[in-house]
Amino acid sequence: MDRAAINDQVAALLHRIDDADPLLHGVVQEARRLIQDVAQGAEESVKYGGVLFAAPATFCGLFAYKGHVSLEFGRGCDLTDAHGALEGNGKFRRHIKLTSVADLERKRVRDYVAQALANARK
Repeated sequence: MDRAAINDQVAALLHRIDDADPLLHGVVQEARRLIQDVAQGAEESVKYGGVLFAAPATFCGLFAYKGHVSLEFGRGCDLTDAHGALEGNGKFRRHIKLTSVADLERKRVRDYVAQALANARK
């Protein structure tokens, strides 16, 4: 799929999130900015109902649910949880639940995204 089509898919998903819950849309947008700041040039794609980020391998994804945004790490089991923000106890996946823009700083999301990116580039 070409970049313009992917950008259209991302824009359409963001529009649906904004229509459903403008507060969560703001959380998603700020999280996207943070992820792009950590992983400059990361590619976005829409899959599984959320936005996945790859640089070049997929390292995280954002999914809006009723009442929260979930920042998902497919190999979250490999992350060091120094700030106690990771949730989930499956074999591999972990996530951070975000309910406000303030959670990005409070839960030290930048640290987890940087770890996931570094692990994906190994």
